[in-house]
Amino acid sequence: MNKCIAIPLENGVLCSHFGHCQTFAIVNVVNDVITEVKELTPPEHVPGLYPRWVAQFGVTDVIAGGMGQQAIMLFNQQNINAFVGAPIESPTKLVNDFIANKLQLSANYCNHGDNHNHENCNH
Repeated sequence: MNKCIAIPLENGVLCSHFGHCQTFAIVNVVNDVITEVKELTPPEHVPGLYPRWVAQFGVTDVIAGGMGQQAIMLFNQQNINAFVGAPIESPTKLVNDFIANKLQLSANYCNHGDNHNHENCNH
């Protein structure tokens, strides 16, 4: 499997809320082996920007914690698969689990308040 996987990070581990990440890990995988991990600082968050921004790096998949339906749709429009509900782990652990088909995904989570409408969440 050859992949390029983007993971939103906060303090070196998966950021629980996609749109609030500090950096993105861009992880290249060749023949099921991680060959490179780059950590890049994204531009200021504007709803809808991150899917286009990560696409420029050849990203095929994104692994996230919480992400709104609009963001998932925007990733899909860039031919990027979105996997949500991932545990808060390091990027290498997440990607190695993903490669081995052992990545445990729970429900899509978002840390907004109870009154937040998740269907219109753009991050």
